[in-house]
Amino acid sequence: MINYILSRLLSAIMVILGVVLIVFLLIHIVPGDPVEVMLGESASTMDREVLRHSLGLDEPLWQQLYHFFQGLLQFDLGTSLHSKKAVSELIVSSIGPTLELTFAALVVALLIAFPLGIIAALNKDKAGDAMAMSFSLLGISIPNFLMGPLLILLFAVSLGWLPVSGRSGFSSLILPALTLGTALSAVLSRMIRASLLEVLNEDYMRTAKAKGLSKLRIITIHALRNALLPVITMIGLQIGALLAGAVITEIVFSWPGLGQLTIEAIQKRDYPVVQACILLISTSYVLVSTLTDIVYALLDPRIRLAS
Repeated sequence: MINYILSRLLSAIMVILGVVLIVFLLIHIVPGDPVEVMLGESASTMDREVLRHSLGLDEPLWQQLYHFFQGLLQFDLGTSLHSKKAVSELIVSSIGPTLELTFAALVVALLIAFPLGIIAALNKDKAGDAMAMSFSLLGISIPNFLMGPLLILLFAVSLGWLPVSGRSGFSSLILPALTLGTALSAVLSRMIRASLLEVLNEDYMRTAKAKGLSKLRIITIHALRNALLPVITMIGLQIGALLAGAVITEIVFSWPGLGQLTIEAIQKRDYPVVQACILLISTSYVLVSTLTDIVYALLDPRIRLAS
């Protein structure tokens, strides 16, 4: 088991380093000059060169990369080119709202997915199954940048029940959480349905029915608990996807989280902030995936034996 955990952690470190390297190279290759963004097109050549030198942007690319990794080893993410604040300070102020939105979206997804998945499995090839899977298909098909405005038009503009955007209390969290959680609930409901259908055909399920146990007890105690293993894996993997998907949702609803910070940094060509945001998102995704694999191996010995 220790060897399995070490191998997964080593793989996670290699993936994170690869992501950091790719992001660093891409943001330096794409068109756009942070100096021009900061000073404007009317600035003189002398002013541009002085600012570029003060920011260290006139150094060779390999040297900038070396300084970046050197800072990472010292847990120093650098300083924002625009606000002159420490990048870690900007990250700390933005990560809270993103985690709040991610947790709320996960709760919404679970509240929707489990009833739908159970209804679909218990009514296989019937009307209940068709309705649940149709909703699932609809949730997967509509992207966040479309679902968000639709919910705003309905609940904020037409009905006036909820605020349009911002972060001003629990009511402002509902629409972003619904937008982000609906797509995840669609994926999870399909997984729950498939897992339950597989479990319901097992011999011990027929034994439970023969003992005269109630249908509710059979589903909740015997079937659902044994069907949760692949569902837990899917939830773990999707938590990272929620963090990445929050970027679009935060922009739609002006939610002051990590996603909005990332987009603003990209527009301003604020290299240190972009690198730190992508590093945090990718690290979160990889770590959650790795922890999910480890939990899976703990629950199912066949996984670690096969490795």
